[in-house]
Amino acid sequence: MSGQKDWNWEAGKKEVANLALLKDQFFAVHEFAVSPDGEKIAVPVQKAEETCNVWVNDKLWEEEMERAWNLRFTRDGRLIALVRVDDAWTVAIDGKRWENEYDFVWDLKLSLDEKVIAVLAKRGMEYIVLANDKAWENGFISMRDYVLSDDGRKIAATVQVEKLAEGDIFKFAEGTWSVAQDGIAWDQKFINVYSPRFTPDGSHLAAQVRTDICEYTVAQDGEPWKNKFGSTWEPLYRSNDKGPLVPVRIGGAWTLAENGSPIWAGRYVQLWHQKVSPDKQHIAAVVATGFGRWTIAVDDTPWAVTFEDLVLPPVFSPDGKRLATIGKNGEEWFVVVDGQQWSLPFDMAWNPVFSPDGKTVAAKVEREGCLAYALNGRLWSPKFEMLWDPIFSPDGKQLLIRGVENGKYYRQVVPLDKIKNG
Repeated sequence: MSGQKDWNWEAGKKEVANLALLKDQFFAVHEFAVSPDGEKIAVPVQKAEETCNVWVNDKLWEEEMERAWNLRFTRDGRLIALVRVDDAWTVAIDGKRWENEYDFVWDLKLSLDEKVIAVLAKRGMEYIVLANDKAWENGFISMRDYVLSDDGRKIAATVQVEKLAEGDIFKFAEGTWSVAQDGIAWDQKFINVYSPRFTPDGSHLAAQVRTDICEYTVAQDGEPWKNKFGSTWEPLYRSNDKGPLVPVRIGGAWTLAENGSPIWAGRYVQLWHQKVSPDKQHIAAVVATGFGRWTIAVDDTPWAVTFEDLVLPPVFSPDGKRLATIGKNGEEWFVVVDGQQWSLPFDMAWNPVFSPDGKTVAAKVEREGCLAYALNGRLWSPKFEMLWDPIFSPDGKQLLIRGVENGKYYRQVVPLDKIKNG
């Protein structure tokens, strides 16, 4: 993560804020957000039912508002919030509102370098995309999903380009939806459009499209694949020069296709959440090998371990050689690494995190009503009332802990050896 080397990685524990005091100070306290480096904690608070503010490290933003939500810190410590003042919505950064206001804003997204901040917005009877307070010139009847290119220079959204009268099944079948890039819609129209995605360099754009009542495919740069399928899931590019990777349904079973043709021989009850390893050498996906038998397939080879209820999207190690996920059986959640299930069950488990060298796997877990970290199959003893995902230092020797104990939020850096041996 950019900027991590500049964080304070000196071992020690620092009290940042006493959260227990907030209950006596405010009418309501909402959901907390913590900065990636752990130095700041923020929350929307209300002094009264009709007023709101944003509290950061014992200080309030200067301006009161009617609502504030979707708080998010950037890696460099800026705090973003969606706010409403005088019945108008906009984006605020460190308490400073964007100049332009709208009927509503939602779905906050950032470019990889976090220089571009985008949201969807409603303006009168049309929907638009905002990027750094600049709106698309063209608005649309409706809008469902949008995506930024990695560098944030391009934005695409699924948009309704023609009105549809209630009960007009013929117009519906002709298609009223398309994809707009930077406010300009494709010429092609479809019954439905879902999940637009850019290539890594932003040179191509793909989306799932519904071309008939029971017929789906993928369109790239407005041109649909020739092959049609019973269903599809969201596309994913693994390079700039190949077509998108897409789960497709053929003859009642699922497989993985690229550039319109299947590349996996396996056929599954379900297949989705495909991921490409950082070194681009492997593809992993969540699959169902039978009804209620969920697992991970790596390069079309399913793991032996399966789960009854669900398996979360796979997580690759930085070098792409290892893989982890979370599985659920009944009320029990398990961490699975390289196809091996940790023996300890949890009441809840969140996405695992690899150390930079890939040798250590850490995950936030809940057990017996308390939050904690589990590392390499072992539960670490400290318990927390609130806890955020673990972060390894760039050299992999330290672990940053952002958690609440006894009503107080602490930022703590612990040597990894102490956790493993403690």
